[in-house]
Amino acid sequence: MIAIEKLTDMFVAVADTLVADFDIIEFLELVAQKATTISAATAAGIVLGDPVGKLQFVAASEESVRLLEALAVQLEEGPCQDCFHTGVPVVNTDLTQPEAQTRWPAFADRAAAMGYRSVHALPMRHQGATVGALTLLSAHPHPLEAADVRVIQAIADIATIGILQERSIHAGDVLTEQLQFALVSRISIEQAKGILSRIHATSVETAFTILRSYARSEGLRLSTVAAEVVTTPDRHPTLTRPPQR
Repeated sequence: MIAIEKLTDMFVAVADTLVADFDIIEFLELVAQKATTISAATAAGIVLGDPVGKLQFVAASEESVRLLEALAVQLEEGPCQDCFHTGVPVVNTDLTQPEAQTRWPAFADRAAAMGYRSVHALPMRHQGATVGALTLLSAHPHPLEAADVRVIQAIADIATIGILQERSIHAGDVLTEQLQFALVSRISIEQAKGILSRIHATSVETAFTILRSYARSEGLRLSTVAAEVVTTPDRHPTLTRPPQR
């Protein structure tokens, strides 16, 4: 069963993040990290549907999940794809069993090669429509009880609410606008990670940590800093200049 203390910690962290002019990508990264902790999974990832209904990666608790979700998006195969298109949770799936290997052959093989054994995917929903999916991966058999599934589903729903933060949800095009903004921000962040990885001669995961730490220390939005690293790097010289040797 999920501990009440972990839930309390998550709600406090989310409340601290959902402030005026909050950063949607940093919020979704936080949701992925907290979902991992609360569920005792190894890692978590979030994908969103774009305006034409194709899933795109937006956030993860660690880099390996980004690579795995990118594969699922490219092949249109995996639990997040099934969850998104049906609106039904995919839970308690053992990736080493024939059922998963038949259902998602490439995804199951890659996930197993990365050390993951079990997977769950929960839909992110708004007014009856599925806008994305939250995926949990574990390095060991990790069954969820029915009560746990309800809690993780609530976390996925909180992520959806965060996307709609500070906007009226009465007009049908508002959700599409917010989803599109999140996807564009993710692209800028991936580009900035690659640039900073080369500048600082480090991994893209460490580059993301450098980017996020800088944005927080300067009181700036993560997506804004990422876009400026790509387009106007001189605006952040301490971040974009090679370290002194």
